[in-house]
Amino acid sequence: MKKGLIYVDVEKCRACKSCEIACAVEHSKSKQIIEILNAKEQPKKRRRVLGSKGAVISIACQNCRLAPCITACMAGAMFKNDEGHTLHDEEKCVGCCMCMMVCPFGVISRDGHIVLKCDLCPDKKDGYACVAACPSGALFAGTEDEFRKRLGEKKKKEVKK
Repeated sequence: MKKGLIYVDVEKCRACKSCEIACAVEHSKSKQIIEILNAKEQPKKRRRVLGSKGAVISIACQNCRLAPCITACMAGAMFKNDEGHTLHDEEKCVGCCMCMMVCPFGVISRDGHIVLKCDLCPDKKDGYACVAACPSGALFAGTEDEFRKRLGEKKKKEVKK
């Protein structure tokens, strides 16, 4: 069962890229890693692992409350659903890439004539592919309150050390 958005504990991320691979596999036609290795067209990942100055993070759409991609999308292809998730309607997308230009996290990419972003694994009924694949537990799904609680508990443990 899916619950909330995807959060990352940057201190746990090991840059293994398991999340990237799982995302690509989930968005492939076969959904089988062995089959996509030899496929002519490789599936596109919607999550990336980035590193800078010794720090790494697994990043995808942050589902901004006031998402600039929605405001910038002239075709109305970017929208918020009832749960507050920022989604993309490929049928409406005209490929203007305005959303790419205004995304403060740089997580929207081009795929042919349309754009691509995290879609929260609509075909996967039991959670998110990236979260399930994360061996360090850096990625987790939940609400903003659960994320804040998790960070608070972590800080308490650090203080006790």
